[in-house]
Amino acid sequence: MSEEDQYTFENEVYRNTYRHTTSHILAQAVKRLFPEVKLAIGPAIENGFYYDFDTPAPFTAEQLEQLEGEMRKICKEKLKLERFELPREEAIAFMQQREEPYKVELIQDLPEDAVISFYRQGEFTDLCAGPHLDSTGRVKGNAIKLTSCTGAYWRGDSNRKMLQRIYGTCFPKKEELDAYLTRLEEAKKRDHRKIGKDLDLFMLCDEGPGFPFFLPKGMVLRNELEAYWRRIHKAAGYEEVRTPLILNEELWHRSGHWDHYQNNMYFTKIDEGDYAIKPMNCPGGMLVYKRRPWSYKDLPLRVCEMGVVHRHELSGALHGLMRVRCFTQDDAHIFMTMEQMENEINGVIELIDDVYKTFGFPYHVELSTCPEDFIGSQEMREFSEQTLKNVLEKRGMKFVLNEGDGAFYGPKIDFHLEDCLGRTWQCGTIQLDFQMPERFDLTYTGADGEKHRPVMIHRVAFGSIERFIGILTEHFAGAFPAWLAPVQVKVLPITDRIAGYADELALKLEQAGFRVETDHRSEKIGYKIREAQMQKIPYMLVVGDKEAEEGTVAVRTRSGGDRGAMTLDTFIAELAEEIAAKAVK
Repeated sequence: MSEEDQYTFENEVYRNTYRHTTSHILAQAVKRLFPEVKLAIGPAIENGFYYDFDTPAPFTAEQLEQLEGEMRKICKEKLKLERFELPREEAIAFMQQREEPYKVELIQDLPEDAVISFYRQGEFTDLCAGPHLDSTGRVKGNAIKLTSCTGAYWRGDSNRKMLQRIYGTCFPKKEELDAYLTRLEEAKKRDHRKIGKDLDLFMLCDEGPGFPFFLPKGMVLRNELEAYWRRIHKAAGYEEVRTPLILNEELWHRSGHWDHYQNNMYFTKIDEGDYAIKPMNCPGGMLVYKRRPWSYKDLPLRVCEMGVVHRHELSGALHGLMRVRCFTQDDAHIFMTMEQMENEINGVIELIDDVYKTFGFPYHVELSTCPEDFIGSQEMREFSEQTLKNVLEKRGMKFVLNEGDGAFYGPKIDFHLEDCLGRTWQCGTIQLDFQMPERFDLTYTGADGEKHRPVMIHRVAFGSIERFIGILTEHFAGAFPAWLAPVQVKVLPITDRIAGYADELALKLEQAGFRVETDHRSEKIGYKIREAQMQKIPYMLVVGDKEAEEGTVAVRTRSGGDRGAMTLDTFIAELAEEIAAKAVK
């Protein structure tokens, strides 16, 4: 990287430093306009920054505008940012004098011998490890936008005080800010929660927060996805299973989830025994393997499952279908010999690649190494990480290294797909695991007649059906490809005189395997067309006296395109070809 490139937003370190500095400018603006407010924390985050404040009421839209104006003034003042350090006790006294209790608490949690750093800009000083830009003048005041204010518990603890979190974003050029805000507006239009309600796909109820309801049209979409999933897995040599929703506590101790995942689990009692509702399908998959003896000739064994899991998420983290408490993972577990590892990992990569290409998603790959609470040996840790790295390098796949972001039982490869707005979503994953087979005493008989331990791969392609549907809904703005659309064709008779012809067309389309609706309402044809377009139906067949006499249909698309008149057989052939190809238009 050239020296010039170090100071652009392409450089993540510079980008985060720029946005962190902007968060301090926000805090300074708040203290100028609302001096009674207490400061909490203000980090840089993806796409911007936030700062938490202790204030009795949320900041209004008008107050956010006032703060933006004050931030622009601070940028124009070109205040120098100066770093200085204090011993722990002096630092505590320094913040007590300024009546900043949250800063005092943060300092008190640091080690006794810690040297505490601060940054001063003009009359404003904040506790901070840095780094920062050297001047507020480096931040472009006309490219700052405060986007929202929400509640946030101090230190993420629901037992602590609710603070007010101001979110913002900033860029080095106003044009970049404008482009980002345009993308945000487009994202609002594509919000899957709104589209899901408008198209009657799914619903979210107060009676079951985090537990989505799928409605008839949403079930069509879901069933098409699952049918596609089953076809490609059968072709790839997987066998499908279904494991129980509830299993006893001992199993979760054995798997390690009790020690590493207990806070995210739900529990119940059955016949005086302690049971858990599964947060993951893996332990059940271990029992499926353990049911009978296996030989090396049986391996690799590829087992897949559309398994419903439950995880306890904080209410504030719930978000439509993207973050729920009950969802269906498209899990698979592959049991194999050491010699088969690289070949099986390659096979999974190819399957996930085919899935994302089917939906038109570009993606990038990240390799996550084992976390500190990894439950295996150091030797096994290094070997498993190197194995995944070898596969990626041999395939020539570029990847980002994420230190310590793997699972407690092994490293993983994550697939981050990119939607039409440039947002990325982590969906597919491949986790290499030597620990579960050890914990469950899984074995196979080798060619030498001795017992050996299999190696495991955990993997998903969609990630979860619910979340993938949310992503697809926003990516396509509800205008799903014809093969996924809940209603593929709508027949629109112009007058009641040809109701019989319209019904005849609909019947033939249904017999050809298409999903069809007919609009027999006494409405003008323009109204019927607009409503069908609002419902994102791929094709409309407009039929009047002329079409009935000639035995044709006038074909329109949801984008407003007029395909003209054609025979029904021609239309059926073209639509069948589009669906078979899973074309993305």
